[in-house]
Amino acid sequence: MEEITFEACIRQIQKGEKEGLKQIYQAYVGLIYSVVYDMTGQREDAQDITMDVFIRLWERADTYRFGGKHKAWLITIARNMTIDFLRKHKRELPVEEVPEGEGEDMSLEVVGNLSFREAMEQLKPGEREVMDLKILGGFTFQEISKVLKKPMGTVTWLYRQGLNRLRRYHGGQENKDKAKTAKGCQNPEEEVQE
Repeated sequence: MEEITFEACIRQIQKGEKEGLKQIYQAYVGLIYSVVYDMTGQREDAQDITMDVFIRLWERADTYRFGGKHKAWLITIARNMTIDFLRKHKRELPVEEVPEGEGEDMSLEVVGNLSFREAMEQLKPGEREVMDLKILGGFTFQEISKVLKKPMGTVTWLYRQGLNRLRRYHGGQENKDKAKTAKGCQNPEEEVQE
């Protein structure tokens, strides 16, 4: 959703018109759910928190600063609400690793034939969070750094680590499928009994 469209929707919400919320919901429910799920690891909790984010958006639309970065604002709300939820329910927050390095935008090449969710499940929480923002959110590394309140080096390192983990997994899956086919399985998805 373009910034101008988002701002028009916020104005509708501020006037009490539900259509604005509906448009924002349709555009961003997937991204918000993905960010929340990556932090909680629980489908039901992620669904509840995602709905709460949109309720909060309805209640606090007047706090939006026009001319800002709306995706970053929405993700910040989602992250903060998830952290509050995890603290309230005394769950561990994802551990942050100390990184260095740079990242490249090769995510689509790496994911290849994997389903997106299957691929993302192979990542550590910090890597998954960065990959979600980069791939689904279309954020730059600088924007991700600001949203996550992490140094740019940390963000690019987590991205690189995630890409490498996906490459290793993808390579392992290809070899597994070749072995299954070589052993005479008609369907490479069938498990080979060894």
